[in-house]
Amino acid sequence: MTRAIRSILLFALLAVPAAAPAAERKVTLDPGESQVTFTLDTTFHEVHGTMALSGGEIRFDPATGAASGEVVVDAKRAETGNDKRDKKMHEEVLETGRFPSIVFRPERVEGAVAPSGPSTVRISGVLKLHGADHPMTLEVKVETNGSRVAGELEMQIPYVEWGMEDPSFFVARAAKTVSVRVRAGGHWDDAVAEAR
Repeated sequence: MTRAIRSILLFALLAVPAAAPAAERKVTLDPGESQVTFTLDTTFHEVHGTMALSGGEIRFDPATGAASGEVVVDAKRAETGNDKRDKKMHEEVLETGRFPSIVFRPERVEGAVAPSGPSTVRISGVLKLHGADHPMTLEVKVETNGSRVAGELEMQIPYVEWGMEDPSFFVARAAKTVSVRVRAGGHWDDAVAEAR
């Protein structure tokens, strides 16, 4: 290969711009637009309750799926509308005096978030509940509207298997798994949102 040809090839390679790295996406959650509810089946009826989202943010790289951040739920604000039942839940089941928060830390996002409208992604990470870490993968329905974003997911928590107290007594039996639904609202807080 002649020196002239090598020079032309080198110039051509340098002239081609490198692909720009995908911009990191960041979602900041708004507690006022978010709700955490839970349902527990018992012998006589379903118990419905709520918890409060304290806040959180999720950062992820659309190119690699790598994610970080955390979503925090205030376990001390869990309530079912029955003082006696709530006292037992806080003192014996959740032990919120020792474990006041429930924290999910995302590690990976799979799937693409549509620039506008609905999309579905899978978020893998670790749920810290009652002092222990539990790997989880959650399917999240996402809706983007300009800079605003909302997400919804459901998960089953095998709380007894995870070491928490079974609240059953006498003939009133409680299921060993509680169903949790999270509806979270927030906004995109990144360069992609700002460019729109």
